[in-house]
Amino acid sequence: MTYYVPRGGLPGQEQLTTDRAVFTEAYAVLPRGTMRDIVTSRLPHWDDTRAWVIARPLSGFAETFSQYVVEVGPGGGSERVDDDPRAEGVLFVVDGTPQLRIGHTLHDLRPGSYAYLPPHSGWSLRNDTDRTATFHWIRKAYEVVDGIDAPEAFVTHEDDVAPEPMPGTEAWATQRFVDPLDVRHDMHVNIVSFEPGGSIPFPETHVMEHGLYVLEGKAVYLLNRDWVEVQEGDFMWLRAFCPQACYAGGPGRFRYLLYKDVNRHARL
Repeated sequence: MTYYVPRGGLPGQEQLTTDRAVFTEAYAVLPRGTMRDIVTSRLPHWDDTRAWVIARPLSGFAETFSQYVVEVGPGGGSERVDDDPRAEGVLFVVDGTPQLRIGHTLHDLRPGSYAYLPPHSGWSLRNDTDRTATFHWIRKAYEVVDGIDAPEAFVTHEDDVAPEPMPGTEAWATQRFVDPLDVRHDMHVNIVSFEPGGSIPFPETHVMEHGLYVLEGKAVYLLNRDWVEVQEGDFMWLRAFCPQACYAGGPGRFRYLLYKDVNRHARL
């Protein structure tokens, strides 16, 4: 597997300013070229760490989640990872080999590692190597339901999660890290893959909000009324009910990390 990893930097003065970045009432596209050194954030109680905040709850933008691309330098990490006791999270590693602690259990992570972390799971993360480690961190305020327990923490790897082809095609598949029938979970973070020529053959319109980070390849994506070219390293936000479709023209696979909110009543 390959995963795009942002490296920051800054374009030279000879570069054109025009790019593909767009922010609308229904969707946003943050191309990989927007993830530069000058737009990184520092996180409280994280050492030698910087983050690209690519989604956060905001009027007219993401409503249910935040998403960071976190780069932890050698010797960096945190024992106090989050100051919000409601926060659940998913980590997906794209570079390096950080070590995750959940309670008293240590997990050695590598590219492709996936961790689900419920609220109050008591986790921490260190990078005790001589190279940077980079991971996606998707956070959501867990929606408690009376009579239903919160899910347990778990760590897995995408190599251990078989792709499930969509009905009637081998060209479009999803790796589901959580059982979709398990209503304890109020968010899913999956990997969606298209072989060259694969497509979403109709405009999906649904209640789930989406965050899509392209891990590999390129495609054209329907966002509301617009067909937009996207490539590895780009991030897309889609408002609930925003029409979407996709065509992966190749030459290689097109894969993205997908967030969506699920399994809860609509707030009234």
